[in-house]
Amino acid sequence: MDESRTTPNIDEACFRMADTEKLFSPPRSLHAPRILLLHGSVRKRSFSRLANEEAARILQKLGAETRAFDPSGLPLPDDAEADHPKVRELRDLVTWCEGMVWCSPERHGAMTGIMKAQIDWIPLSLGAVRPTQGKTLAVMQVSGGSQSFNAVNQLRVLGRWMRLITIPNQSSVAKAFMEFDENDRMKPSPYYDRIVDVMEELMKFTLLTRDCADYLVDRYSERKESAVELSKRVNQRSI
Repeated sequence: MDESRTTPNIDEACFRMADTEKLFSPPRSLHAPRILLLHGSVRKRSFSRLANEEAARILQKLGAETRAFDPSGLPLPDDAEADHPKVRELRDLVTWCEGMVWCSPERHGAMTGIMKAQIDWIPLSLGAVRPTQGKTLAVMQVSGGSQSFNAVNQLRVLGRWMRLITIPNQSSVAKAFMEFDENDRMKPSPYYDRIVDVMEELMKFTLLTRDCADYLVDRYSERKESAVELSKRVNQRSI
């Protein structure tokens, strides 16, 4: 055997080839895709909220069930216990959803603290449940000035960190105060069309992945660690 092709460090008992049956033929869910929308401002006329409301209408037209979280009253991370009502509400919604939309204003060249605080209250695990892992994410931002991508770029980093499947497309609305009418509805524009594009893509990725999400994030390293822990427990019982 060519030694250059061997993999002696791999634990063969925990190594798996990709299972096309689990990837392409899982039992299909029939309920509407569940999408949670988070916005990064508590202003009375919040343009990130208004953009999300337009996104929710598009998602509903595409067949999704949508819910939104109001960040007003959410405490700063670590400034309250996890049983705070707003924290519980946020975590319950994240557990409920199969995909998310994050939309933040850009402030001082970055996402807002309000946006980051919401994400910081979302844990990577809640007991045995990982509330974000394998779910889909679309990112958007609104700006008061010229078009920028600082906030969406940061949101992408956070999405990856939270083990979310962040879709390729994104939306950045420049001079957002000019893009909504007196009824707080978004005017027809290329910016609006891009939001439609993003929501279409989010729906496709959610439908494509939601029924195999657990398998997509099933990892060799975690199987190996679980096998070691199981062996320890079995050996402890035999003592």
